[in-house]
Amino acid sequence: MSLVSERIGQLFFDDHRLEYTEYGGGDRWVVLVHGELMSRRMHQPLARRLAADGHHVVTLDLLGHGRSDRPDDPAAYSVTAFAEQVVVLLDELGAERAVVGGTSLGANVALEVAVLAPDRVAGLLLEMPVLDNAVEAGIVAFVPLLFVSRLAPFAVRGVRLLARAVPRGVVPFWVGIGLDALSQRPRPMAAAIHGVLFGRIAPPARLRRTIDVPALVVGHRHDPVHPAADAIMVADELPAATFVEAHDVLEWRRHPERLDAVALDFAARCWSADRGSARVQRT
Repeated sequence: MSLVSERIGQLFFDDHRLEYTEYGGGDRWVVLVHGELMSRRMHQPLARRLAADGHHVVTLDLLGHGRSDRPDDPAAYSVTAFAEQVVVLLDELGAERAVVGGTSLGANVALEVAVLAPDRVAGLLLEMPVLDNAVEAGIVAFVPLLFVSRLAPFAVRGVRLLARAVPRGVVPFWVGIGLDALSQRPRPMAAAIHGVLFGRIAPPARLRRTIDVPALVVGHRHDPVHPAADAIMVADELPAATFVEAHDVLEWRRHPERLDAVALDFAARCWSADRGSARVQRT
């Protein structure tokens, strides 16, 4: 894989600072959005692969995540607000259109961007969207974290201290990503979980059916938190979607070659189709 340039930048959204990383250059933009309580670093391997293939990739730390600001107010957090942050990022970079993708929460944010600003989206790359079939699992996974962060903040601080004490350079990449996810502050973590859980988690089905850009939906069998049924449902709803089933929950992390190749081919086809459409409009 060829080397690509990497640059860290920042922008402001409602007076809050957001941080992002750019990979590569050119006008074939791809934006990748992380999952809940994760950081933009989780998409670094895929971003580098896409950039080496000629795409201009941006990974963003949403508000309350990674190295972006972490306000304590739950009202600052929602999937809709996260989508607005992606649109502000596109404005900041001067990107008219982008393939927008994400994992888990990031997939939901990408769907919201396609509804909020359809003219800015050239395609959707969705891994493990979280919809109707994931409600119970989401409650089981995140409500205890909400209670702990509110009622036992010392426990969250203790885990944060332990996680931050481990040098990232001496552990495998994905172990480091997990440690990053554990490095939470109790009040912002509670606010972020509260805002997402009790807000609009994704565009409703009637709006999802109006999203007519190319979409690649990746689902995992035997994933209790991200049921494959949600990914299949979204792929059926989106008029121009293709569903790809991962071999297991960790395939894209442990053995990314197959799904990376699928994603690279999809992004290339999105831009080929987008430019063909633009040529037709100009003539």
